[in-house]
Amino acid sequence: MPERWLVVMVKEPRPGRVKTRLARDIGPVAAAWWFRHQLRRLLRRIDDPRWRTVLAVAPDHAGMQSRALPPRLPRLPQGPGDLGDRMARMIRSMPPGPVCVIGADIPGIDRAAISQAFRILGSHDAVFGPAPDGGYWLIGLNHRRAAPTTFLQNVRWSSPHALADSVASLGGARVGYAATLQDVDTAEDLKALNNRP
Repeated sequence: MPERWLVVMVKEPRPGRVKTRLARDIGPVAAAWWFRHQLRRLLRRIDDPRWRTVLAVAPDHAGMQSRALPPRLPRLPQGPGDLGDRMARMIRSMPPGPVCVIGADIPGIDRAAISQAFRILGSHDAVFGPAPDGGYWLIGLNHRRAAPTTFLQNVRWSSPHALADSVASLGGARVGYAATLQDVDTAEDLKALNNRP
């Protein structure tokens, strides 16, 4: 059975470099502090022998050398381009087998959510984990089916159309959906997370 790969897209957790929308609400130092602690919690929650975890870091040079990121996980530079270019590059650069890519700012991600996504890839070409705002927290491809050249092109990022545009970029692929999870982009998102039962 091919190995499963989980890629975590992560920026170096430094003030002014991460969570810029959140930083506008709570300040760059507080936003970077939240992101750093969120990343540590996330990596503990998703650690599992059923898949291999890799960090896709930005900025390339600083992220590869950052002491703020855990040294035990392999790191790959995200490279240039928009989010779609960078995620597509990460998926294509992984060895054969199913690949899932997640963001680091979704507090609800755990082993069960990742496992569900890989299970969906067992019977689908692609999987998405939707977010309530029209985006998504996870994209996965079954590496046995090559991504088309249009993969993640012409996507309206940071809009309510990001998920629909991304699905459309896959042409006729069989697409499955994992659980819907909320990311944290604003102080309102953070407040909703803290008020959750």
